[in-house]
Amino acid sequence: MFLVTGANGQLGNCLHQLLGDKAIYVDKDELDITDAQAVSEFCKKQNFAAIINCAAYTAVDKAENDEELARKINADGPANLAATGIPLVHISTDYVFDGNNCRPYNESDTPHPQSAYGRTKLLGEKLVMEKASATIIIRTAWLYSEFGNNFVKTMRRLGAEKEQLNVVFDQVGTPTYAGDLAQAIVNILPQLRSGMKEICHFSNEGVCSWYDFAAEIMNTSGLTCKVLPIESKDYPTPATRPAYSVLNKAKIKNMFGISINHWKESLNACLKNLS
Repeated sequence: MFLVTGANGQLGNCLHQLLGDKAIYVDKDELDITDAQAVSEFCKKQNFAAIINCAAYTAVDKAENDEELARKINADGPANLAATGIPLVHISTDYVFDGNNCRPYNESDTPHPQSAYGRTKLLGEKLVMEKASATIIIRTAWLYSEFGNNFVKTMRRLGAEKEQLNVVFDQVGTPTYAGDLAQAIVNILPQLRSGMKEICHFSNEGVCSWYDFAAEIMNTSGLTCKVLPIESKDYPTPATRPAYSVLNKAKIKNMFGISINHWKESLNACLKNLS
């Protein structure tokens, strides 16, 4: 039996589809991961083979003024889960990097977060590595799915309402379909070994800007809304986003025998499900 935390989010919902009754699914109402005693007592009641932590504070701009709460959820919570001694798959982010690279980021590249969100997620990684008996930390990026609020669903909604949209073209990365990430996690679970402590990168294959991503969403959805490219300076936000956050996925592919879809292929699959 597995434990999935943050089960009401995008990744949690996708894991529910794949794991079914092989897992227990909790969100903050059922288990507050920031409460160390509650986590310890909950995990003692079940003999979990592994924990998959999908819980996170992901409001990137809000975190700039709420770093303490972001730290509790993104760092203290994962540390509490790691301290149970149960093998942990923990989800992290491309925001641990500053985005100044000109080649895809490897796991060995030095993190340098530029936002409160990135700082709290990096602290979570460090605490998990210190406290876990075994862990796979997976950094991912630009997550979307059929569930919850995300860029794909927002673009489809706005594309149906508006004649044109401005989208930044100078932030480059790779969209990640949560269904693909969930499948990768399911493939990794049986390969988790005692004492294994690794950081891996996972996103879909390929590279694009947010502008490219938005244009593809419109085209594939059959929407006539025109997408116009703008610079990040013309769309200021409280939190600084990485300008370049493409992730190198060679390690996770080689270590766990995982194949990864191109982002356009996975976007097509998600849009079909949404339709």
